[in-house]
Amino acid sequence: MRNSEVLISGASIAGPTLAYWLRKAGFAVTVVERAPAPRPGGQAVDLRGAGRTVITRMGLMDQARAVSVDQRGLALVDASARITARMPADSFGGEGIVSEIEILRGDLGCLLYEAAGSDVEYLFDDTITELDQDDDGVTVTFENSGPRCFGLVIGADGLHSVVRTLAFGPDSDCVRPLDLYTAWFTANDKLDLDDWYQMYNAPGGLVASARPGRQPGEIKAGLSFRSAPITYDRRDSAEQRDIVAGRFDRAGWEVPRLLRAMRTASDFFFDSVGQVRLDHWSRGRVALLGDAGYCPTPLSGLGTSLALVGAYVLAGELAAVGGDHRIAFENYDRVMRPYVSKAQRLPPGGASGYAPSSALAIRMRAASMRSMTRWPMRNLMARQFAKAGNIALPDYEFVSG
Repeated sequence: MRNSEVLISGASIAGPTLAYWLRKAGFAVTVVERAPAPRPGGQAVDLRGAGRTVITRMGLMDQARAVSVDQRGLALVDASARITARMPADSFGGEGIVSEIEILRGDLGCLLYEAAGSDVEYLFDDTITELDQDDDGVTVTFENSGPRCFGLVIGADGLHSVVRTLAFGPDSDCVRPLDLYTAWFTANDKLDLDDWYQMYNAPGGLVASARPGRQPGEIKAGLSFRSAPITYDRRDSAEQRDIVAGRFDRAGWEVPRLLRAMRTASDFFFDSVGQVRLDHWSRGRVALLGDAGYCPTPLSGLGTSLALVGAYVLAGELAAVGGDHRIAFENYDRVMRPYVSKAQRLPPGGASGYAPSSALAIRMRAASMRSMTRWPMRNLMARQFAKAGNIALPDYEFVSG
């Protein structure tokens, strides 16, 4: 087998999934991850469409269901906490705005990490600083470990991918911003959600949300706002918290409680929202996977499906041609490109539909949601949600066999 030693950057969802399938096909796999250990907790992600199929083929569906988050669906609320619209989790066959199977990112990552097995080597608390390709492989320089050579390097390291920056160029060349920013964090508060994922819109493009976690009294909170590009230090958590607090001052609903929880949350995360658009997902011996190559944004609800499916397809194509990256990477692009293109088409309204600017637009959003399960909106939304399964997964002999 050619290129039998593969380095994967990123140990969230796409990376461990790829590691699992590559090991099953006989590759030697190393995963490098900036965090000191698998990341726990995090926000809920959807298991839907072809992503469910990949989890099933890995034999993990029962385990995924066992650690899924128990919630009734999505409910829009006003400043007085009155529900203005709702969509139960079983709408559209369990694959509506909120999927029937939602699982905390850290819980899913843990399942995938354990499934990959002890044969996968992990380099935690480290990152790639340099890539040097030649005809024989890729010499990789790490921040903490010594230099090593691999046959292939796969970037599965998210929206701000280090691998993509080194092989393709800066974020400004690859990421299309949506002028939307989001903070995620855990709040341990007795907020009565009645098991609904509650979302509140305020004029000015503000969105506050709270959903049940998996542990008693655990709330998974989000604060999003629309804005022209802003400059901030991505390593300065205090500055980021100040930015969010300033935007949501006097926003209403349960926002004051969420802001207090945000100040002390140990898992606070803040970032811009954007899509990654590239004509090719590989450069020589380096390829991109998941959000690093084709982030569809959280607004699509398909990021996890793309990560799982992309990992399965990339491993399958490499195995099918004995590790010949030139053929495998081309076939990976051919199989995934139509699926990715459809997944990156955002729901009607895009960022403005998610975060309306005016009180009138907020009322219209609620009215639109109330009509989603009725004709003719139902057919339109059914096509939107069906995109998660809009790919015929190949049955790779060397992977699934």
